[in-house]
This record gives sequence, structure tokens and C-alpha cells, in this order.
Amino acid sequence: MMQKDSGQLTKLAIVGFGLIGQRHAEAIEVAPSVELAAIVEPECSASRAAVDPSVAIFADITQMFENFKPDGVIIASPTTLHILHARQCVEAGVPALIEKPISDDLAAAQALTREAAQANVELLVGHHRRFNPINQRAHGLIRSGEIGDVRAINTICWFYKPDYYFDNAPWRKQKGAGPVSVNLVHDVDLMRYFCGEVVAVQAQFASAKRGYENEDLASAILRFASGAIGTVSVSDSIVSPWSWEFTSDENPAYPSTEQSTYFIGGSEASITVPDLKVWRHEGALDWWNPMRSEPEKIVNSDPLINQIIHFRRVILGMEPPLVSGAEGTKSLEVIDAIQRAAVSHELVQLDVNRETTEVSDELSLAEVINSSQ
Repeated sequence: MMQKDSGQLTKLAIVGFGLIGQRHAEAIEVAPSVELAAIVEPECSASRAAVDPSVAIFADITQMFENFKPDGVIIASPTTLHILHARQCVEAGVPALIEKPISDDLAAAQALTREAAQANVELLVGHHRRFNPINQRAHGLIRSGEIGDVRAINTICWFYKPDYYFDNAPWRKQKGAGPVSVNLVHDVDLMRYFCGEVVAVQAQFASAKRGYENEDLASAILRFASGAIGTVSVSDSIVSPWSWEFTSDENPAYPSTEQSTYFIGGSEASITVPDLKVWRHEGALDWWNPMRSEPEKIVNSDPLINQIIHFRRVILGMEPPLVSGAEGTKSLEVIDAIQRAAVSHELVQLDVNRETTEVSDELSLAEVINSSQ
């Protein structure tokens, strides 16, 4: 049974006070009925200069729990530390919002979500794009049948990261630190939000531009349980106006290009996102008939603030997580499948229940597509 809002002030802690941790702090400052009560950051002096003197600062999460138990914790530490910090929250019985991706280790993420469920501690994953009113409206249109059956989705995620991005942090040149792990997890999560579960993947990687250990270009074909087919391309070495950062106006630090990056095709209409145009034929469904677009109207709001508001409501037992630990792990499983498919050059199939995954060396993606027809 969901609880009513008591109006009480919810005290949050942030673990990791880098760029994303600071953005969460800014969101907390604006969101109603929450306050930033503590920060966990080894560089304590730098953190102290950035926050109100009333905020407690601890060098590590163990020290924090020994002295203070917040109502909820936002984990914005490096991805390699997510599991460690989230597990400490579970052991302390404190709900946690974990920045995406939930982990760089799929098996560890799966184990963590099981432990949290057994301990009855809520875990959320920070796929904040689901809290953007644009995407929620697109999701609603799709689920209502407004565009008919979803047949396909095409996603573009192209941008150019400068050389200093890699030179300032050499680990970004290493295997596992390419745009598939760092950037594409956002897009895969939204593709799942729009189209449902992914059941099969094929993919290709390339690193011809820079020659680092990791990829700088990747493309994948995804088959969804519904029978829809998705295509997605990501690169951090292409100059283009087509990425969520450029097209959504979500983060003012990025230039705005007034383009779209998601193209969702239905049997009766199509939607482009984030411009939220619904495209239809005039009259009968016939490619000879003119097409018109109808822009959807929404009231915009900051998804990070919306996510904080939701986190508070989850902490208070007022609603279930929109992106639970298990849900975030499912998106990570698709990323893992893309990586394995690119290395093996084989089709990777995912169980729709997400208990196991397996690689097939007997079936091409074309055969999978044909089998669904």
C-alpha cells in the first residue's frame, strides 16, 4: 500500500562530488521537501568550498554511516565503485539512487539487485531521461496506440570529443571506456522505455579514427520482444548535430541544434524525438498521399529535479521506482550483449525474462527477423 506525503523534510547524501554529483546537489537545492545533508568525497576541502557550511562532509561512506544515517543516498562516484557503495547502502538499510550505468560489471549488478530485494531496500538507477516530459509524452503516445504498432526505432548518437578529453584522463583510451559503455547506455535505456524488451542483438565496433584500445564508432541492430527492430549508431569521433545532448536542450552546457535523434516508426504514424512531431498521411495510409506533422505540446521541466522528487516519494513509500535497480540492470545487459556481439561477430540472444543470456552461432539476425513474421 502506497503511503501519503507527510510533508517531512527528506535528508539526502551524495557519494562522489564530481560534475554529476554537483548537478544532483543543484537539483536538490531546487526540489521541494529535500535537503542535502551530507557529501562523501575524499577531496573534502574542495567539496567544502562548494556547499553550504551546514552540509556534513565525510572522506568515505563508512565514516558517514558511522556518524550519520541519511534518508537516501545518491551514488555519483566512479562507475567502478558503484557496487561497493550501493552494497554499503543496502547493508545500512538506506535507499540509493545509483548513477548510470549501475555498474561496469553485469554479474555484480545482478547480484546487487538480488541482495537489495532480499533486504527490502529500494535501489534506483539514474536514467534521468525517463523523467524528461518529452520522453514521457512520447512513451504515452506509443503506449496509447496513437501510432499503431511500433515497427522500428532508429537512434543516432554522434558527437566529437576533443583530444584533451582523452589526454586529461588516459583511462578513457582503454578498453571498456568507449562511447558504448559511457554514452550509449542512456540511448539503449530510452529505446527499451519506448519499445520494450530486447531479445536479440548484432553489432559492429570500429576504432579507425583514433586507434585507442576502445571503440570510437559502433552500430547495433536490436530485435524487441514485440517484433520491432531497432538500429542505433554511436560515435565520439563524428561531427554532427544528432545526439540527445544537442537536440534536447536538457543541459545548457551543450549547443542546441533543433534536430531529432530518435525516429520511432509505427503502422499508423511515426514520432520524432525530442521535437515530438507525430507524422501521418492525410486520408488513407498510402505513400502517394501527402504527409503532415503535428507537434505535441508539453510543459517542460528539469528531469534531474523530477528524478529527485521521485526519489523522495520512493523513500517515503509513496510510489515504486520508475527505474529500479533491476530495470537499470536490464539496460546494462543490452549494453553487455552489444559488446559481446561486436567481439564475437555473432548474434547474441537475451532471455526476455533476463535471467540468462546466450550467444548463438547458428542463427543470423535476418533469420530471427524472418522467424517473427
